[in-house]
Amino acid sequence: MRYARLFLLLLPVLVSAPAGATAANEIAFSTSEITLHTEHGDHELIVELARTDSERQRGLMYRTELDADTGMLFDFGSTRPASMWMANTLIPLDMVFISEDGVVLGIHQEAEPESKAIIRSDEPVRYVLEIGGGEAAKYGLKPGDVVTGPAMKFPETEDTQ
Repeated sequence: MRYARLFLLLLPVLVSAPAGATAANEIAFSTSEITLHTEHGDHELIVELARTDSERQRGLMYRTELDADTGMLFDFGSTRPASMWMANTLIPLDMVFISEDGVVLGIHQEAEPESKAIIRSDEPVRYVLEIGGGEAAKYGLKPGDVVTGPAMKFPETEDTQ
């Protein structure tokens, strides 16, 4: 089941390219699983990982759809103010701003496709999770909930050293 979901996630990327795109500007994103821990239960997602500048700049641009239970996790490598936008992004997205230790700090719901308006985190974050517009509400995701997974690198504490 896990591999079938991963295959379905990658299939549109493998078979089609956005208008005007060339092989030179296509990015093959790594994938991982994350879990959203909410008061309504745990929700597993398969996410593409945007860790480099070029991956973060490309993000979900030119996609015409995003399957349920999938998304993109932007990892900025350290905690900092995050600024996102929707230029060349063709589908509405929810942006989940996440601290270095995986706590949801804020959610921007239903970001408008192709808008050049800057969407900022209210406080410094390490991660931004982009999921389909309306998905955060579907999961019951809210500030204070926690996101975990192999792609999340949490700071070491005295207990883990």
